Amino acid sequence: MFKELKRIWPKALALFVIGCLGLAGPVFAQDASSIADNAELIQENKVILDTVWTILAAFLVMLMQAGFALVETGFTRAKNACNILMKNLMDFSVGTIIYWAIGFGIMFGAGNALFGTSGFFLKDLGGTFDSLAWSTIPLEAKYFFQLVFAATAATIVSGAMAERTKFIGYLAFSVVVTALIYPVVGHWIWGGGWLANLGFWDFAGSTVVHSTGAWVALTGAIMLGPRIGKYNPDGSSNAIPGHNLPLAALGVFILWFGWFGFNPGSTMGAVLDIGHIAVTTNLAAAAGACAAMLVSWKLFGKPDLSMALNGALAGLVGITAPCAFVSAGSAVIIGSVAGVLVVFAVVFVDKVLRIDDPVGAVSVHGVCGAWGTISVGLFAQDIFAPGTTGNGLFFGGGAKLLLAQLAGVGAVFVWCLITGFALFYIIKKTIGLRVSGNEELRGLDIEEHGMEAYAGFQIFSTE
Repeated sequence: MFKELKRIWPKALALFVIGCLGLAGPVFAQDASSIADNAELIQENKVILDTVWTILAAFLVMLMQAGFALVETGFTRAKNACNILMKNLMDFSVGTIIYWAIGFGIMFGAGNALFGTSGFFLKDLGGTFDSLAWSTIPLEAKYFFQLVFAATAATIVSGAMAERTKFIGYLAFSVVVTALIYPVVGHWIWGGGWLANLGFWDFAGSTVVHSTGAWVALTGAIMLGPRIGKYNPDGSSNAIPGHNLPLAALGVFILWFGWFGFNPGSTMGAVLDIGHIAVTTNLAAAAGACAAMLVSWKLFGKPDLSMALNGALAGLVGITAPCAFVSAGSAVIIGSVAGVLVVFAVVFVDKVLRIDDPVGAVSVHGVCGAWGTISVGLFAQDIFAPGTTGNGLFFGGGAKLLLAQLAGVGAVFVWCLITGFALFYIIKKTIGLRVSGNEELRGLDIEEHGMEAYAGFQIFSTE
């Protein structure tokens, strides 16, 4: 018996092992399949989460349209309130269609180093939008997020040209800036164009959005000329107070809130970096408000509310380019410098250049947008976004990044001035740019829209 068992046990053991493997094979295969399925599910959920975050951020940025509308309305006179609101409404409405049809393709579509030549009407033929391939969210979500940025750039111009611009002329401008001027700048920097290849960085748009809007606004304000009564024959400036500072203050708070979609949302994904970006954004805004208050207090003898409000916006504009690349301490410095700059810039534009900018758009978005972009070259630290900017000048990175930032600021300034002056010249010579003197004195609400913002109230003009 023992001899028999000794003879057959190797065969029995072999059969037992084979049987176990036969049963385990499907189990192992099932485990491998489950791992693959789980990995696919995790990736799918990440895309969903990234999409939800990006769309929510876009909703916040869209709310900034209301903020701009209130700031501009509050800083101007009651007789032009409807006109301001109408322009802000049409910036987004017209911009939505034009950017879908043309602007998005020029900005992100495949083309050359200067502009995209494909992707119009969101048609993706494969590889068309490779410049946005770093984000895995759907194309429609990418378009919507970029749309609200385009509308912001157009709306910045409204404030600088307030109270004397023909509505039809402004509509023509809004179409062109959304279809061409802004998207070309965006392609250079975010669409894989020549500035991106040069090593220029602008995380959320200090230059792409804010300076672009501001430099075009500068050309519009120059082409329009000042409002009636703004300057005396000797060149001295007269203050034309806004009619409702509470509205302006509410607008600034809405903009500040919306900026948490503007900057953190530019990750276009739910990543850990959004916490850091939110902190740098908030610190810079607070520092800008404090710095502008202190400087205006010193210069004018009183803490000026309008300057403090613009100081908060200046800090926000300044931190928009470097928000993902700098430390919290650097953000405070960047915001503080922006708050100081905006006060002196407003005075310089008004009293030295004698350019009438009712809301300070050129100073807030142009000067501070340029400062914020340049600050990347000074304060960037590789530890915050490894593999992107590298270190700036103040952190041992040398001048290479700073020089690239300066080149980008200068190039966008030149592009916007050339296209802005050309655009407003054509509008001026065709459909007209400025309302008549009588229309301006009576107010654009009645003359351009046939209504009043404050019907039932008797409003007296000092002019």
